[in-house]
Amino acid sequence: MKLTQLTSAEKLTYVGLLTELQKDLLVGQLYAPYSYYNPIQDFYDNWIISVGEIDQCTNEEFMWLKDLPLIPYTPKEIIL
Repeated sequence: MKLTQLTSAEKLTYVGLLTELQKDLLVGQLYAPYSYYNPIQDFYDNWIISVGEIDQCTNEEFMWLKDLPLIPYTPKEIIL
């Protein structure tokens, strides 16, 4: 699924799937003024970023993010 195919509701539950190399390229980089990428790992240890980070990207260097495959977000379990 691609960003342009998501409904408003789906934008809340999908994330962009990154390779480890792509994750390394994003750490510490801005996607918009004063806003940094924050890749995290999901339940399956995939590196991901939010659809919001992708959608709000204004940095020409990272426009390739808009073509990332999108997957449903599955958070890591919190063990108390």
